[in-house]
Amino acid sequence: MRRLLISVALAACVAACGQPASQTAASSESPAPAAAPAAPAPDTAALQAAIAALPAPYNEATYEAGRRVFAQCRSCHTIEAGAPNRVGPNLHGVFGREIGSLEGFNYSQAVQDANFVWDAAQLDNWLANPQTFLPGNRMAFAGVRNETQRRDLIAYLMVESATAP
Repeated sequence: MRRLLISVALAACVAACGQPASQTAASSESPAPAAAPAAPAPDTAALQAAIAALPAPYNEATYEAGRRVFAQCRSCHTIEAGAPNRVGPNLHGVFGREIGSLEGFNYSQAVQDANFVWDAAQLDNWLANPQTFLPGNRMAFAGVRNETQRRDLIAYLMVESATAP
């Protein structure tokens, strides 16, 4: 869905860039033809609709709020498909992935020894306090203590890290 929205926005930008300068000057001399409706830019309404399709309680989250909380994570994590690892692993496709299994990332021994698959409940517990959830991991982050912020962040990650069907 996100790729479709980006494609539509890119097409609108390319179409607008092709206007010759003489056509712009002539438009001030004569009445402008009826403008075609602009292609919708990627907006939070479509992304919020993707949130609404998630299972409870994540369907009650706010996409924008989750995006803002993820700003705390961006210095260490990428989320886009094919993006590189940083201090932390890339989170694209994290849901359903076994902990410590992303190829090319050097995990702590605690993560290597753990045995579970990432789902919303595991991520919620991890985000509340990574050090108490899995002692000995290297994630130097105090956690997201606020439940609503965690819910919004997890919903955001569910939408943004989803692999294409």
